[in-house]
Amino acid sequence: MSTILGAWVAVALTLFIFSFLYKDNPFYKFAEHIFVGVSAGYWVVYEYHNVIRPNLIEPVSQGQYIYIVSGIMGVMMLTRVLPKVGWISRWAIAFTVGMGAGYSFITYLQSNALDQVKATLLPVNTLDFHAFNNALIIVGVFCALVYFFFSKEHKGIFGGVAKVGIWFLMITFGASFGYTVMARISLLIGRCTDLVTFSSKEYSYATPILLLCIVAAFVIAELRGKSSASDRV
Repeated sequence: MSTILGAWVAVALTLFIFSFLYKDNPFYKFAEHIFVGVSAGYWVVYEYHNVIRPNLIEPVSQGQYIYIVSGIMGVMMLTRVLPKVGWISRWAIAFTVGMGAGYSFITYLQSNALDQVKATLLPVNTLDFHAFNNALIIVGVFCALVYFFFSKEHKGIFGGVAKVGIWFLMITFGASFGYTVMARISLLIGRCTDLVTFSSKEYSYATPILLLCIVAAFVIAELRGKSSASDRV
């Protein structure tokens, strides 16, 4: 019984979200509010059990009172919602941003600068596909860097190299966008698969019944809207 109820709820919320393809409507608003509310509640509980409790409550209860300082700073950040004392939050935010920037500088330099340079220093002294691939990476990195060098006007050979850099950048952005779309399409396929699965007798024909109910509600709403409009005329 619980499985069937869960299937009906899943189908209803999925169709409510898909109904936005027709137009903005109360079904979509309801599903949107449910999603936002459940997500907010979930993250509140998650943050309590995975952040506040292990990093504040438990250490303080064990006598590590230095953690009270972090709790006070957290409360200071919450004062931002109060206009009269909102300035207090700036101290906590400034401390957090400054400490985070200093702490992550070495890690950022290592992972986003030095490792990137090392990854570009590739061997090209062999006649095989790997050498061609390495040469292509080196040329692409060099041309892309030239494109972002604005101290010299992009004309002549320099402009040609910059134009090649643009092609490399566009191919990279296109591949990244295509990968993102593919990931989103996989989510859509998953929802459509569930709709087909839940349309069987095993789940009491949840998909067709709810779909007909939603379509009927739209038809009734449209007819009532036209009727009220004609009455006003």
